[in-house]
Amino acid sequence: MEAVRKKRAFICDMDGVLYHGNRLLPGVRKFVDWLKKENKEFLFLTNSSERSPRELKEKLDRLGIQVEASHFYTSALATARFLASQHPNGSAYVIGEPGLINALYDAGFSMNEVSPDYVVVGETHSYSFEKIERAVNLVRAGAKLIGTNPDLTDSMGKGISPATGALIAPIELATGLKAYFLGKPNPLMMRHAMVMLGCSREETVIVGDRMDTDIIAGIHADIETILVLSGVTSKDDLEKFGYHPHYVLSGVGEIPG
Repeated sequence: MEAVRKKRAFICDMDGVLYHGNRLLPGVRKFVDWLKKENKEFLFLTNSSERSPRELKEKLDRLGIQVEASHFYTSALATARFLASQHPNGSAYVIGEPGLINALYDAGFSMNEVSPDYVVVGETHSYSFEKIERAVNLVRAGAKLIGTNPDLTDSMGKGISPATGALIAPIELATGLKAYFLGKPNPLMMRHAMVMLGCSREETVIVGDRMDTDIIAGIHADIETILVLSGVTSKDDLEKFGYHPHYVLSGVGEIPG
């Protein structure tokens, strides 16, 4: 672990790594204090597109962890950044929450329900047949289909809810087209994160609780990975995958030593 502790930058997943629902996980306060004390560069990165960095900061504030909003990066921001690079000042029909809509506005996009350049789908609690029907017809008319992340489910503390991958599936099936997903494990999100941190991949480590998003994202980006067993992946699950993390820990509290 000494090699890990010498790393300059840490990219950390949130749910299952820092907290479960509204419960802070053991060792997180020690880990964050260590990051600050050692002057590490760090980014808390989430595949969720619902909340803005400010809202995520406020959530950690409520859990007793003080971190500036600049330390958060979401799939909504990654999606907005990608679309702005592909089609500056474009337009989108969005099925998602304010975190996604505001990220697109900030990137220069306008909302368009008639002839958008893109249909963009993220997590939402306002899912409806009417929205799916509109999205299907817009994609059939030529709009490109984008998903903020490919996750099928999201943890809700005591259970799970359908995530973007599940919500976008009816549009894919009805149009016969596959969405392009920007969140983990897309290595673009990792590259964005490293640019924000100002660090190289050799100086960076990724910490996550999911093999199929966090760890594979690190492998795709050629960054060392730490799997923590405080989230969805158990030690027995490791045998199911054709790849493995560089380190396996019970939680982030083991990183400082």
